[in-house]
Amino acid sequence: MTGPADDSAAREAVAAAVADVRWGDGGLVPVVAQDASSGDVLTLAYANALALERTLITGDAHYWSRSRGELWRKGATSGHVQRVREVRLDCDGDALLYRVDAAGPACHTGERSCFFRRPGADERVAAEGPPDRAGIGGVMGLLQRVVDERLATLPEGSYVAKLHRRGVGYVAQKVVEEAGETVVAALQERDDELLGEAADLLFHLAVLLRERGLSLDQVAQVLAGRHRAR
Repeated sequence: MTGPADDSAAREAVAAAVADVRWGDGGLVPVVAQDASSGDVLTLAYANALALERTLITGDAHYWSRSRGELWRKGATSGHVQRVREVRLDCDGDALLYRVDAAGPACHTGERSCFFRRPGADERVAAEGPPDRAGIGGVMGLLQRVVDERLATLPEGSYVAKLHRRGVGYVAQKVVEEAGETVVAALQERDDELLGEAADLLFHLAVLLRERGLSLDQVAQVLAGRHRAR
């Protein structure tokens, strides 16, 4: 549960949620922050009862800083706020999961995720670009972030910026074009081309959705709702 707790029922629900946690040493539990859209793990932090309470009441991720010994709201100084869609408790009741929409990097180094290097090596795992054999969730999350960034900044030479300048009608036309090419490749049993055309279709669809103020994540929510309704 998340969101404003402005009545007695909501306050009671927050109290019940806090009481359900098995607090560890120092009254803390580990908290994994996960990108709600892509499923990417962003950071590992800690919370006490107050941090969880503030998270549930405000909808912003709050943690307890072990080094500073104080409550902190993610993004309070950096602006990289984490809006919490959902809080989950693990099977043993001694760890939390915050599923968040992150406004900027999660890591103090400026990396999107705190998990950007491999143990025993100095090499960085690329922040932009999916890992080997990435799943659909991670890739779609990356696609959404790239489209959002390009539309926000409209950099010179960007294909997304070019599409935007041509207008939503042109983007819609490209979706129809790519859909047609996807169908042709399937009917002609050209599987390599089918994969490429399907990728082009998803890309242009992501741009079209954003031009209308929508997102791939909202499409995913519709699909999930249909699955639950069965």
